[in-house]
Amino acid sequence: MHSSWRVQRVAGVVRAGGVIAYPTEAVWGVGCDPWSEAAVERLLALKERPMHKGLILVADNIHQFDFLLHDLPERWIDRLASTWPGPNTWLVPHQGRVPEWIAGQHDSVALRVSDHPLVCELCALTGPLVSTSANPAGRPSARSRLRVEQYFHGELDAVLGGALGGRRNPSLIRDLRTGDVIRPS
Repeated sequence: MHSSWRVQRVAGVVRAGGVIAYPTEAVWGVGCDPWSEAAVERLLALKERPMHKGLILVADNIHQFDFLLHDLPERWIDRLASTWPGPNTWLVPHQGRVPEWIAGQHDSVALRVSDHPLVCELCALTGPLVSTSANPAGRPSARSRLRVEQYFHGELDAVLGGALGGRRNPSLIRDLRTGDVIRPS
């Protein structure tokens, strides 16, 4: 896939440990490299979000999560594959393969494969990204770039401009082990 210069620039910011904002399917998201503890801590501080809650990881295809999925039961992999890409976030057992600053106090990690073109283009260059709504805790999710700027007042290292996808609500969250809905869409 050929990436635009602006996506390449923002991917470079992520690789350098920056915190970014970008449009997703329904709301604006903020993200960073999930393997950079300093970047995640900064993102959590900007959002005023406690680490123990955990964060969602987003990817452009299921194979970016192979390090978590390779030894899961085939029926679970089929369940994931049948709902991705799309507005489905799954809580997947992480078996200690993600850092505490991503999993929080949970034995699972929230994973989603996006169908938003800019998110996919970005993740193709960076690998999985942290994806959490672009808003301080307790405030409505940002649905415009202007709202992102108002919330974060120039504290972000880059903003990837673009349109939201056509969805009204954030993704459905389900537990992979049980199929239970944790957050309806």
